[in-house]
Amino acid sequence: MLNPRQIEAFRAVIVTGGVTAAARALSITQPAVTRLVRDLQHALGLELFTRRGARLAPTSEALTLYREVERQFVGLERIRDAARALREGRAGGLRIAALPAFSVGYLPTIVGAHLAERPQIDIALYGSISSQVAEWVTSGFCDIGFAQLPLDFTGLEIEPLAQTAAVAALPAGHPLAEKAVLRPADFRDAPFVSLEQTTQLRYRIDAQFSLEGVPRRTQIETPLSMIACGLVAAGVGLSIVDPFTAAEYRGRGLAIRPFRPEILFDIGVVWSSGRARSALAVDFASRVREAVAAFAAESAREAAQAIAGEAAAGRSRRGALDRKRRRR
Repeated sequence: MLNPRQIEAFRAVIVTGGVTAAARALSITQPAVTRLVRDLQHALGLELFTRRGARLAPTSEALTLYREVERQFVGLERIRDAARALREGRAGGLRIAALPAFSVGYLPTIVGAHLAERPQIDIALYGSISSQVAEWVTSGFCDIGFAQLPLDFTGLEIEPLAQTAAVAALPAGHPLAEKAVLRPADFRDAPFVSLEQTTQLRYRIDAQFSLEGVPRRTQIETPLSMIACGLVAAGVGLSIVDPFTAAEYRGRGLAIRPFRPEILFDIGVVWSSGRARSALAVDFASRVREAVAAFAAESAREAAQAIAGEAAAGRSRRGALDRKRRRR
């Protein structure tokens, strides 16, 4: 028969990465943790861990089971958090989930400004892929989410934010940095840092280059735009990334240029359709909506200026050529 202590020990080993750390987290001995995990394996009829040297490594069955266990634990954690807030007389808490492109640099800035005006609330910020964001919101683990669109997930209500466009990223000092706007032809056969095929932005980028018939030399792939930006800054190659991550790397060895034709990067606010929206979450969503609208407007203005400058430079070059021909 299963008992909660066995499940707790199993979860602790997965989360902490080992029996020793799990024992410290649970304030019990290492042999006690080992016994609880062994009893759980026997009760389930599954091998949950294999030994690799001095450590235990979870099996694929263990990782699948962990996802189910975590769904139960997050509910208990929310109850504990709510009780703690009531005891301490705080106004409440807000759990936010967001895709990495949004959560690593851009969203924390908004959270900081929000807390500066509302210091009485508690905020937890989680980052993961959009499908995980959706799952956290539908399960009730998070109150609100921000995910890349389109997102096909049942049990959600989605409110699109202002549209933004992907940008070209290149090492500072790269010859292409002299251009005001980059286009697919500029990337022909150039070393390219690509996003992983599991990302929606990768599909849109590949589709645009395929449409233009421009080959790229993909040397490295990564699932995260921030890693792509770091690699570009290190001189590995060129890339196309979301504008929020690019903004965080501006001035850090990276040159950012508008990319045309435009490749949209759409983000939406994600709500659970089966739960009432808290006032704290609605308030925060409003702040993010305003911030993204301002970011999108400024990005569009900068791109328009770059395109206008490119057009003016083109006219100037053509005029110079015409004058040169007339003098001959």
